Amino acid sequence: MSDSDETKATTGGSVEEVLPNSLFRVRIPSDKEGEGGELILAYLAGKMRLHHIRVLVGDQVEMVMDPYGGRARIVRRLT
Repeated sequence: MSDSDETKATTGGSVEEVLPNSLFRVRIPSDKEGEGGELILAYLAGKMRLHHIRVLVGDQVEMVMDPYGGRARIVRRLT
């Protein structure tokens, strides 16, 4: 494995809204209690598209955060 693979930040979240072109609004849980969390835009990873993995509203997903902005790549569907 290269160093870039080890430094990627993964996080979990819940799908709130399904958008066109395999885009999703995902809520990341907040560290503070009482807050709903942050909504980010996420897209499906290539392997998930290749194997036709369905992601629906309410699913828990694992994502790799983009280091440059508020986007993420969904790499695993947990439930």
